[in-house]
Amino acid sequence: MKTKYNKALFAIFCIIGLGLFSTACSAQKNLKWKQLFNGKDLTEWQIKIRHHKLNENFGNTFQVNDGNIQVRYDQYTNFDEQFGHLFYKEPFSSYLIGVEYRFVGDQVKGGPGWAYRNSGIMVHGQDPATMTVDQDFPNSIEVQLLGGNGKDERSTANLCTPGTQFEQDGKILKQHCINSNSKTYHGDQWTRVEVLVLKDSLIVHYVNGEEVMRYTKPQLDPKKGSEEGELLKYGSISLQSESHPVDFRKVEIIDLEKYAEKPKKLEKVIAKLMAQKRVALQD
Repeated sequence: MKTKYNKALFAIFCIIGLGLFSTACSAQKNLKWKQLFNGKDLTEWQIKIRHHKLNENFGNTFQVNDGNIQVRYDQYTNFDEQFGHLFYKEPFSSYLIGVEYRFVGDQVKGGPGWAYRNSGIMVHGQDPATMTVDQDFPNSIEVQLLGGNGKDERSTANLCTPGTQFEQDGKILKQHCINSNSKTYHGDQWTRVEVLVLKDSLIVHYVNGEEVMRYTKPQLDPKKGSEEGELLKYGSISLQSESHPVDFRKVEIIDLEKYAEKPKKLEKVIAKLMAQKRVALQD
C-alpha cells in the first residue's frame, strides 16, 4: 500500500513538474530577443534627414554593409546640419531594447564639435511622418551614444531631451542633457547599450550590463506656461546620424507590453532579464 501511494504521489509530482517546466519554458521563449535589424537591408525602417522628405536617403547616409547598419558621409561635401534618423516601422510602449554600436573613421566636414563620436537611440519618439522637412530631431527621449577621444573622460548612454523633459528624484528637470555614470569607451570598440522603457513610468539605461542612469515620467515639453507636459506612454524608436560615421551591428528588443498591467509579474521578468550581464564582444 505504501509503495503504491509513493508511486502515485511521484506521478503527481512529475505531472506538476512537467507543468512547471512547460510554463518556465514558455516564459523563457516569450523573453527571446526580436531582431529589429535583419542584417541584410533596411526594408523595415524609415529614413528622415533634415532638409529632405521622408524616406529620401540623402547621400546614401544609411546603408547596410558587412551585416551592419552603417551611417556614412562619403557623398557629403559639408554636413550642413543635415541631422538624420532611421526609424523602425512600428512604435513600442514597454520594452527592453539592446543596441551594439561602434564609432569609426573621421567626422564629416562641417559637423559640429559636440557631435564628434556622437549618435543616439531615440525612444518614445514622434512619428517620422509628422516631422517637418527642416526639423532637426524628433520629439523624443534620446539615449545619447558617445565615444571617447583617446584621453579624456566621456560617458555614454547619457540623456538628452529634444522637445521633452522628465523627472528624477521627484523633480522635473528641463536641462537638455545630463550625463550618466558610465565609463568612457575609447577607440573603435563595440559597446552595448540597453534601455528599459516602461510606458510613462520609468526609463533605465545600461552599458555592457551595468546600470548607469534612471529617471521617471518622460513627457513632452509643457505648453502655455505649465510645469508638466503630456506624459509619453509609447513612441517610435530611431537611430541617429549626427556627422560621425557609426556602425550598428545589432538592434534587438524584448516587448514587455503584455506584462505592463501585471506589476509583480513584470518585476520578476525584469529581474530575470537583468540578472544576465550582456557585454558587447569585440571582433
